[in-house]
Amino acid sequence: MANRTGTYFAFDGLGETDPTKSDFRYYATVQGWNAAEHIDFKFVNSHEKAGAVRDTSKLSTLQASIRQRLDGSKNMVVIISGDTRKSGSLLSWEIEMAVDNYKLPLIVAYTGYNSILNPAALSGQWPTSLENRINSGAAQAIHIPFKKDAMFDAVRRFTVNGEEIGGSLKYYSREAQVGWGYIS
Repeated sequence: MANRTGTYFAFDGLGETDPTKSDFRYYATVQGWNAAEHIDFKFVNSHEKAGAVRDTSKLSTLQASIRQRLDGSKNMVVIISGDTRKSGSLLSWEIEMAVDNYKLPLIVAYTGYNSILNPAALSGQWPTSLENRINSGAAQAIHIPFKKDAMFDAVRRFTVNGEEIGGSLKYYSREAQVGWGYIS
């Protein structure tokens, strides 16, 4: 196993070559948080630890690169939007690999929500591979709104060598979310 210091970000590319028309835009937001000097949000990006692969690369080449990135990752952020597909995207395979082969804790970040207090109510948005692993208990997952403070805290805490999540449907307490200003 590689030095597991990275955070792997997974999202549905929605079959688009234009990143502004896919969930890549949320990943770009996280990259912006990481790059901004005035924001205390820093992480090791697993996507920068392996060679770049274009979307036009052969599937086998892309999957080999993803395996290398997952092998060096301490956790995985799964970005879920209203457009995320149930199946048919590389995201499903990435989730399967992360949970089944690399035992990565999942940070499931939902776009368009101010707070998450009942992750089971969002199950209709989960890709089937995520749903199966949550329902079977195979996935260790914390569910958060796609917001900087929650993401920073989860990325820092829940790692292969860090704090255990302790279940598939975990979320931050109401008090924590009030503290971040997500709930008034």
